[in-house]
Amino acid sequence: MRRLALVAAAVALALATTACGEVRHPAAPAVPPLPPDDAATPARVAGAAAKERIVVVTHGQASDPFWAVVRRGIDDAARELDIPVSYEALAEYDPGRMRQLIETAVKTHPAGLVVSLPDPVQLAPAIRQAERAGIPVVSINSGSESFRKLGILLHVGQPEYAAGLGAGKRMAAEGIEHPLCVIQEAGNIGLEERYRGFASAIAAAGGSARALTVDLQDQAGAERAIAAALRSGHFDGVLTMGATIVAPALEALAATHLAGRIPYATFASHSADVLRDVLAGKIQFAVDQQPYLQGYLPIVLLAQYIRYGVLPATGTVIPTGPVFVTKANASRVLALSARGIR
Repeated sequence: MRRLALVAAAVALALATTACGEVRHPAAPAVPPLPPDDAATPARVAGAAAKERIVVVTHGQASDPFWAVVRRGIDDAARELDIPVSYEALAEYDPGRMRQLIETAVKTHPAGLVVSLPDPVQLAPAIRQAERAGIPVVSINSGSESFRKLGILLHVGQPEYAAGLGAGKRMAAEGIEHPLCVIQEAGNIGLEERYRGFASAIAAAGGSARALTVDLQDQAGAERAIAAALRSGHFDGVLTMGATIVAPALEALAATHLAGRIPYATFASHSADVLRDVLAGKIQFAVDQQPYLQGYLPIVLLAQYIRYGVLPATGTVIPTGPVFVTKANASRVLALSARGIR
């Protein structure tokens, strides 16, 4: 309970820093009266747990270490709160398939639903189907700019435009004027928002950024595409959008003899390899959105909403980032990464 109290305090602090705006307050679920002590039989407890079931559906591939940390947060919250949670994810990035997973989850009538929103247009029909069925929905990760339009209760994640803006300001402060930004999932609105913020910061400093979209499922092809772009352009910096594209980017920098000659930064600092590269100076900085919290907090919040009808600041973003990891703090983050928390 002490841990949950600390989490509640952290949520309150995060919300205090969120910009105020008009929010909608959907009707909270009815809260039944507490039963007498002698009514808490094993059968009754099992029945209550079944009615509290939460389903999580994300676009994250099982091979991506980022989503392994999200899953760790989900599992820890489910265990601490003694609430059943099932997790569904994609073998590869496919918003159409993700929509089908959400629709299937809705048919099982869970008490709550957690989703990521990489493509709000494709996922909107499934989200609205859940809401028509009276299922409360919380979004995580991608979708910080879109969740309100879909009637989702709140969003737990990194405001992507602000994160990209911060990364751009850091690069611009180092004198970088013409960076290459590599995007590994075409159509992912969260990555597009990151790039938009990044390009805006570079432009504000008098430079210009260029985006390159590669196929994450073909890492050798991604490496060749990045190397070709670096050879054909006059780039003085590189930014990638996730840990899974770091290895191809580093290979491309080495192949073009630019490794160590131009600054390189990336989003996602949960990977031990990325953190070691930060410590070694191969990566100038990494942008951390604290995936553990993106898994942990929505389960805590939905559990309280299902059980008691309480929810903080409906219609707002609970920001989990950005946090910038550099040589100065990478050792501590690396220790937490080994525990599956960062």
